[in-house]
Amino acid sequence: MSKLVIVESPAKAKNIKGYLGRGYEVIASMGHVRDLPAARLSVDIEHDFTPKYAVIKGKEKFVNELKEKADNADFVFLATDPDREGEAISWHLATLLGLPLDCENRITFNEITKFGVQNGMANPRKIDLDLVDAQQARRILDRLIGYKLSPFISQKIRRGLSAGRVQSVALRLVVDRENEIRAFKPEEYWSIDAKFTNPPERKTFAAAFYGDENGKIKVTSKEQSDKILSELDGAQFVVSSVKKGTRKKSPAPPFITSTLQQEASRRLSFQAKRTMKAAQELYEGLDVEGLGSVGLITYMRTDSLRISEEARNAGNEYILKTYGSKYLPKKPRFFKSKSNIQDGHEAIRPTMPNVTPEMIKSSVTNDQYKIYKIVWERFIASLMENCQHETMKVEIKAGNYLFNATGYTVKFDGFTALYEEGKDEESDEQGGALPAMKEGDVLKLRSILGNQHFTQPPARYTEASLTKALEENGVGRPSTYVTITSTIVAREYVVRDGKQFVPTELGEAVTNLLEDKLPNIVNVKYTSKMESDLDKIDSGEKNYIDMIRLYYDDFEKPLEKAKQDMQGVKIKLKEEETDVVCEKCGRNMVVKVGRFGKFLACPGYPECKNTKPLVFKTSAKCPRCGGDVIEKKTKKGTSFYGCSNYPKCNFMTWDVPTDELCPDCGKSLFKRRGGMLVCLNEGCNFTKKAERKTKKEE
Repeated sequence: MSKLVIVESPAKAKNIKGYLGRGYEVIASMGHVRDLPAARLSVDIEHDFTPKYAVIKGKEKFVNELKEKADNADFVFLATDPDREGEAISWHLATLLGLPLDCENRITFNEITKFGVQNGMANPRKIDLDLVDAQQARRILDRLIGYKLSPFISQKIRRGLSAGRVQSVALRLVVDRENEIRAFKPEEYWSIDAKFTNPPERKTFAAAFYGDENGKIKVTSKEQSDKILSELDGAQFVVSSVKKGTRKKSPAPPFITSTLQQEASRRLSFQAKRTMKAAQELYEGLDVEGLGSVGLITYMRTDSLRISEEARNAGNEYILKTYGSKYLPKKPRFFKSKSNIQDGHEAIRPTMPNVTPEMIKSSVTNDQYKIYKIVWERFIASLMENCQHETMKVEIKAGNYLFNATGYTVKFDGFTALYEEGKDEESDEQGGALPAMKEGDVLKLRSILGNQHFTQPPARYTEASLTKALEENGVGRPSTYVTITSTIVAREYVVRDGKQFVPTELGEAVTNLLEDKLPNIVNVKYTSKMESDLDKIDSGEKNYIDMIRLYYDDFEKPLEKAKQDMQGVKIKLKEEETDVVCEKCGRNMVVKVGRFGKFLACPGYPECKNTKPLVFKTSAKCPRCGGDVIEKKTKKGTSFYGCSNYPKCNFMTWDVPTDELCPDCGKSLFKRRGGMLVCLNEGCNFTKKAERKTKKEE
């Protein structure tokens, strides 16, 4: 018998074929094969929002080949990804290939290992039509909203704009945060910080002013600080109480999609797209020395914290062997997933917990190694014993005033011997051990100072913190976070300032327009409820057509009213003026956006219609002719660099120009991927490693 297995990616196909052996042909669909054509709405609103699917352009030949293979096979298995999107792809494939929907031909692989593949093949089932309906509902709603809303904001603000069910909420969060920062008024406050020793010990420790016997005192001015300091002049500092205790610190749970993206951003400065690319490759399978071709992590699009007992036992075995029995909790630890998640597969974990990051390092790329390392460490740490601290809080009295000193020592390191979760913000928690002290000890004052501070505005969102905010508010799903953040950047609604997202004037204009005319579209709670209702389709609690009708009516009526209210109205954005002078009329040219991107135009239009391409000049000079090196863009928006004297000079490079000069020939140096500075002057082979900038310099 010949059996055909259809998966999504070639890498996965190759590895699964290795486990299935003879009698099976494994082929990749390369993602979706059928979708709503982009050139039209492709949804029949009048007939229960019927979607009008078509084979994706360019895949017609492949689909015909697939039909031929399916016709010649004795049985066809649909093995697309184990999530809502994968279920829909299987349904589309079944429809195109004429496979019966009541056939048990749907299989899923949570991990691409021998066990994972055998387990998947042993448990075929029917296509879950509730999951398919849930995906269709999202796809149709997104098409209806995007297709009808995008032209409206394009007409009212600028051509080529887009709006969407989730991206508009994400943008609003960024804009709202910026408005909070602008409205923030810093308040002055002072701390009074002292350093002491407890003779005969020489170790210095810090204590902070608390208040007096009546309670905490807030110090808000230099005058108040100076008054307290003058009253403390010559005072005796005596230990009035010592409290000792213990506290435990528990490990973070294994990763889900959102927390993996957040931690990779914090620890590795990876954007979500880069993180998910490496994770996808680790899931689909890689050739690893000593192991062969194998998937190294479980499926990476999940919001479940569940782990299998087999994985738990394997992890425990590694901990026992490497760290000893005291690092294993007496009772196994279980993490509770959120109530609205699909628990069909596990948290993100290593498929083979005994395979350490160092064992695969020589076989994988740097990005793959780094992602595997944090996934592996996080999973193993989640199974380990708590960290235990011995804490000490000391109250120090000086006249009527009180100071506090806190510290801790690590009694048992537990899971922190391997891994600790990163933090978005620095903690004010005092750490380290305090010297031995008892009530009545007279301390020696080493220094005491009043320090001025100002309250700080809330931090701008980063990709990690925006993902976290969307997740906490129930907006979007694990599979959509990468698309959301990349879309608002690509549309120039926000720009990156280091890791932070800053809304542009365009982004603020879009948000303000939607907030004014279609408030539901940018309402976090409304979108969260919509997401929650859509989830109920998964379990069969809600009918997907009824859901679409309900939310479409909520959207369509205000949109029609907005169109009528704003007939003839155009929101004017401030144009970005450049230092490029129009050679026809002498005005400074401005940046405009047209069908094919940005260009320079004379602000004197229609009297002066002069336009020219927009080029970004770098500080480097062409190593061939000495002309300016300018930044150019491919059709996909990727930057490359060339000489401004083109076509006379055809110098071009992907390497990034710098303002450094070659010490050997004096030409400009360029930065190559991997951090090397190179001279591109023909015949000069100078290279050196680029110096890393500190965070402060960045």
